[in-house]
This record gives sequence, C-alpha cells and structure tokens, in this order.
Amino acid sequence: MGSVSTSATRLRDDLAAGRISSVEATRACLDRIHQVDGRVQAFLRVDAEGAMAAAADVDRRRSQGLPVGLLAGVPIALKDILCTRGQPTTCGSKMLERFVPPYDATVVRKLREADAVILGKVNLDEFAMGGSTENSAYFPTRNPWDLERVPGGSSGGSAACVAAEMAPWSIGTDTGGSIRQPAALCGITGLKPTYGRVSRFGLVAFASSLDQAGPMTHSAEDAALLLEAIAGHDPLDATSADVPAPRYTAELDKPLDGLRLGLVRDHYGAGLSSEVEAAVREAVRIFESLGARTVDISLPHSKYGIATYYVIAPCEASSNLARYDGVHFGYRTDEPSMLAELEAERRAALASSGDSARAEAAVAAIDSPLVRLYRRTRAEGFGPEVKRRVMLGTYALSAGYYDAYYLKALKVRRLIRNDYDAAFENVDLIIGPTTPAAAYRLGEKANDPLAMYLEDLYTVTANLAGVPGISIPCGSTAAGLPIGLQLQAPAFQESRLLRAAHRFQRVTDWHLRRPDLS
Repeated sequence: MGSVSTSATRLRDDLAAGRISSVEATRACLDRIHQVDGRVQAFLRVDAEGAMAAAADVDRRRSQGLPVGLLAGVPIALKDILCTRGQPTTCGSKMLERFVPPYDATVVRKLREADAVILGKVNLDEFAMGGSTENSAYFPTRNPWDLERVPGGSSGGSAACVAAEMAPWSIGTDTGGSIRQPAALCGITGLKPTYGRVSRFGLVAFASSLDQAGPMTHSAEDAALLLEAIAGHDPLDATSADVPAPRYTAELDKPLDGLRLGLVRDHYGAGLSSEVEAAVREAVRIFESLGARTVDISLPHSKYGIATYYVIAPCEASSNLARYDGVHFGYRTDEPSMLAELEAERRAALASSGDSARAEAAVAAIDSPLVRLYRRTRAEGFGPEVKRRVMLGTYALSAGYYDAYYLKALKVRRLIRNDYDAAFENVDLIIGPTTPAAAYRLGEKANDPLAMYLEDLYTVTANLAGVPGISIPCGSTAAGLPIGLQLQAPAFQESRLLRAAHRFQRVTDWHLRRPDLS
C-alpha cells in the first residue's frame, strides 16, 4: 500500500479526505515492519494491538463527524527514551528492561491528544549515549541504505524506521547531535528544536541541560507539522520556555530573498570528506539561486566544542544515572551470584594492606550488603559506553577536579554561546555539513571512542548554545550513501530553519529518495 512511502502531511490530508482510513494506513505500516525490520532492527517493541485500536477509534470518530486531532490517524514511532504509560521504556538498557512507566511523557501525551497512532518504541544507544546505535543493550540497528553500516545515533532506530518506510515519521532526541546525525546518515530530515521549546517531562534524562526531543521525518514540511503538535510551554518541566510556538506550517512558503547564510570557515578543514564538502557547497549554490546570499563568519570557540561537550554531558550523566541503584526501580542484581566475587575482594583487600585496622575497614565496606547491591547492579545493568561516561563525569565532578574540568567547561560553553550570538547579528542562518563523512561500517569505530565522538564535530555546539538545528538530505556519495546538510538558527527561530529547508526541498529531490530493501 502506498500510504507508507508518502509524506506524513500528504497522508494526513488523504485521511481527512477519506481517500484512505487510519486502519489501512496503520496496517500498511505494520506490514512493512513485518517485511523489513528483521533486517533493519529499528523497533524494540511493536504495539500492533494498541495501534490498530487507536486507528479504529480515529476512523470511528471521523465517520461520526466528531472532532479529531491535528495528526488524526497518522502512525508514528517513538524513541524508547520517552515514558509511555503502561508500556515498557527501556532506554536501550538492561537497567530498565522491565520498567513500565505509570505516566506519559508530555510529548507522548500531546501526540495522543493530536490523535497520532503510536506504532511502538524504537532502538537507541543505551541512555542515548552513542552515535551509532551499536551501544543498545539489545541489538544494533542497521542503516537501510547499506545494512552493513550504522544508521547513526543515538536516535538510530528513529531514523532507520523512517528511512525504511516503516513509519512516516518518528520522534528522536538530541543531546549532542542525536537527531541530526542519524538523519544525515539515513537520508531523512531531522530537527533539533531550541532548548526549552519541547517539554522534557517524561524524557529519561541523559544530560539535562542539553537534551531536547524533536521530529524525524522525510521533509521539512512534515517536521513543521509534527513540531506544531509537540512544541509549547509545559509547567511540568522547569526548563520549558514560556515562549509562544507559532504555526510552523503557515510560514513555509515565504521566499528566501535576502536571507543571509553564514559559512563557517572552520567547517571546511581537515577531517571533512571531499564528497560531503562537494555536496554541501552545491547546496549553498542552490540556496544562492533561491535568493539567499552567503557571508563568511567565524565561530572561534567551536574548536573546543567536542572537549567541552564531553566534560559537561558525562558530568550530567553521572548525576542523572546515580538513581539507578537496584533499590528504587529498574534492574537489580541476583544476590547469590555475588558471593564468589565478594570473597575474592575480601582476600584482595586483606592482602593489599599492611594496616590491619585499615584492612578491616575495607572488608567492612565490601561486606556491606547495600554497597554490594549498588556495585553489582550498576556493573551488570550498564553497558560499556554508559560506564565510560559515568566514570568520566564522576571524576570531573570529584573534589579537586570540579574547577579544573566542569567549571571550566561551563565557562567555555558561555564563550561558544557568545560566538553564536555575535554571528547571528550578521547572518540569519548558519549553513554547513551535518557530519564529517557518510555512514561508516558496523564495528568500524567500536574500539575507538574518540573517533566516534568526533562524528559530533559539527553538531554539539548547537546543543551547548541551546540553538535549533536541522539536517536535510543534500546529496549522496559514489557508494550511494546519503549526505546531510545542517542549518542552524537563533533561539526559537525554528520557522526560519523550516522555511529555508522547505524551499530547498521544493527544488531538489534528495528527500524523496528511498533505499531499496526489496
């Protein structure tokens, strides 16, 4: 059925006109999931029964002339980091494999109020920590354009399910590029809103000053519609901005005459693939043909973006993940399995200390049932990447190191924000690559965390500054892999981003291309 491959906006219009029913559209998505997800592995759970019931309810109300919501009957997938009432929310972690929230995240509640049909929850790097979706505790997700390559991360499942036409759109989250980077690698459109534009209530926290949920779609038009449904102030979220959200779809067709695009000189240096650079420069030329003009700008402190991000984010992760202790909720270790390790640690503590009083204290600490429970629960429940970031953050926050690392990183973050403020006095948008290269092979960077972190080179600064960014398809490599173009705007100027992206997509067809999974 053609409803899966059409845009979400067109599908919504077809549903409203009665050309297709929500039950038919939802069944088509579920059939597509059945056909291809065994190879792509985007979904952690599919709620076929719940989706079909929601679709039937929309069709019933529509047939009776009753009111329906903004997204009435359109299927959607959710990153499994958003709490869903009565459904597991695992965050891709063993730690939360049995956690069933008693409430909906505000984003989920708004989607339900808009009558979207939730198909299920999709895969991610554990607790959104990673850039490849290889760090999920369950299985890696694969890129639909090449099943031997990564889809990006941490919202890899959200990107892959849209690219593979299993859902017309999805919700992802972005802490350092986790919407934009997988959107670029999977050839779709991904929007990170301004920090505070979309409520974080019920979004399981990784780094609270950076996390933001947003749309992952085929087009800027679809992203505008979905953002309308989820944006807005939320009194349940202390970081939610009390700034009115406009009708994003109403401003898409305004011309770009006079739009000033900032080109960051540092974005075109070492590490950038020649194929990505060529595609981005061609996209700039297309924007110029649409009436925009380019201005060379500098973001002098952006070179410290990766280092700053990988101090601040792990510090906040260390604090946020301290709650997973095996007591309050989530995974708890199997106590009997600890005995052999406990005895070995007792012997090691006694043997390593010549001070008997000290040795007894060390043994007492190891012997504490509560300490044993904490240690083993966290050792077994968290994966390697989460442990790495928790340890980095705990070290940077520890006595004697706080000022040298975390406090200094906060000061550099302020300088990065100042750079953006200065740049936006002279330009309307900043344009450049989303990622340094196209999708890499599964396992290629698994043993080199630094190489993985450098994939966020062009995205982390938007999170540090709190500004919105969007990635749209702008080309492909010789191997047929998608290339992403990133646009960034001043805070709360998502309309400007979406308008520019939409006008670009009106004259190009990169966003219309689909991988062949036949």
